[in-house]
Amino acid sequence: MRIEVKGRNLQVTDELRECVERRMDKVARQVSDLAELELELHDARTPTDHIVAEATLRLKGTTLRATAASDEARRSIILVSEELARQVKRQRDKRRARREAHAVAERLRSGEAPPAELLEDAANRL
Repeated sequence: MRIEVKGRNLQVTDELRECVERRMDKVARQVSDLAELELELHDARTPTDHIVAEATLRLKGTTLRATAASDEARRSIILVSEELARQVKRQRDKRRARREAHAVAERLRSGEAPPAELLEDAANRL
């Protein structure tokens, strides 16, 4: 996965870049090597949350976005990485369910009986 870190009204240090790479490792293991992640850190200049992290993950066929705000840049990065991990897992599960449902439907159309575990999984997902 290619990671691009940008800063707006904020200096992005090597330490912050390493933090982003470490935190996004969990997401990187779940997506294709062709995926692109763009993470932008900026100073919101609000009294409550100062540093905002906005992440855009471009996958094959879909784009996932997450935003998190906190007093510290590291905490914002952690929050946005957790949100992206949840979204990636949900997207992966949706694609898997569609693929399994399609396989069951194809077997039913061809007259072949699908395995019992495929029918149970498809029924549980509905």
